[in-house]
Amino acid sequence: MSNREHLDTAGFETRAIHAGYEPDPTTGAVIPPIYATSTYAQDGVGGLRNGYEYSRSANPTRTALESTLAALEGAAHGYAFASGLAAEDTLVRALCRPGDHVVLPNDAYGGTFRLFDKIATAWGLTHSPAPVTDLDAVRAAIRPGETKLVWLETPTNPLLSIGDIEAIAAVAHEAGARLVVDNTFASSYLQQPLALGADVVVHSTTKYAGGHSDVVGGALVVDDAELAEKIGFHQNAIGGVAGPFDAWLVLRGLKTLALRMERHCDNAEKIAAYLSTHPAVSQVIYPGLPEHPGHEVASRQMKRYGGMISFRVNGGEEQALAVCAATQVFTLGESLGGVESLIEHPGRMTHASVAGTDLEVPADLVRLSVGIETADDLLADLDRALAAVV
Repeated sequence: MSNREHLDTAGFETRAIHAGYEPDPTTGAVIPPIYATSTYAQDGVGGLRNGYEYSRSANPTRTALESTLAALEGAAHGYAFASGLAAEDTLVRALCRPGDHVVLPNDAYGGTFRLFDKIATAWGLTHSPAPVTDLDAVRAAIRPGETKLVWLETPTNPLLSIGDIEAIAAVAHEAGARLVVDNTFASSYLQQPLALGADVVVHSTTKYAGGHSDVVGGALVVDDAELAEKIGFHQNAIGGVAGPFDAWLVLRGLKTLALRMERHCDNAEKIAAYLSTHPAVSQVIYPGLPEHPGHEVASRQMKRYGGMISFRVNGGEEQALAVCAATQVFTLGESLGGVESLIEHPGRMTHASVAGTDLEVPADLVRLSVGIETADDLLADLDRALAAVV
């Protein structure tokens, strides 16, 4: 019986630890080795050993990661890349052609927007923004015969809007388009887009999958064999693959994903409740709050509400910058999803690329990636930082 077969009905935590790799038959090693090799000896011309010939095409450490990523999304095929944007670029080139059209979230991640607006447009691709919360707006943004992809982030980055995956999948499929869901913020532990009708799941494995801010990576996960063949061909042809050490680090991170996500969510819920009553804060954006406009949808399609919080500071941009500069436990830095808590100013940092466009974010917005430290220490740190702007 294969590893995948006996884990098909296993729980998430069991799959995260055991999927993708059987203990080594020679040594009994329970953790996959780092196969730091570029090429493989062949048993005669064309006589490949277990399908390995060159590590751009396949590497055993990467294979273990790709199998685990697929298992955690309930899929048959996973592909690991050197970064989340390498995964996105490969997907676009695999599924789109010059003249095609893509619908993007109107508050998409700045790097995704830059990829489409500065790179894909030169290749002949067009794109339109639509709010993921408005099904009619998504439908109206689709161009019959031209739109090949509807791109969904839920929650979005950084405004934490919630899109109804099942409903948007139906709209996309009616128009002959495929639904791509960036599942980075939720992680495969909190949300399962393929089960809700998505065609492709994207991850920046740099974030919650790796979980320790020590690796950069990306992933694509699909269940459809035809899509998998296209993605696999382009992954090999373009070559932006995850190296074996990077793959090993993400694989290690995935083993504790469930535990970490529970703590991220615990801490985020406490911080969101605290910020909601603070006089220096004009708005708290967190799907777990009942007043969040996407709360009902998030409650239906997510296990919990995640570790990301955005909030707006009274007094405008300068006050928001002051808060970002004043924390001591929260580190001022880009990225997210690591064990340590991060604070950033999206308008000046992660989303500077959308300044002056329809996707520009509010200047008074602060984004938190809530880590797994002691919650009281995080609350005290924010209290000190906000005290200066009350």
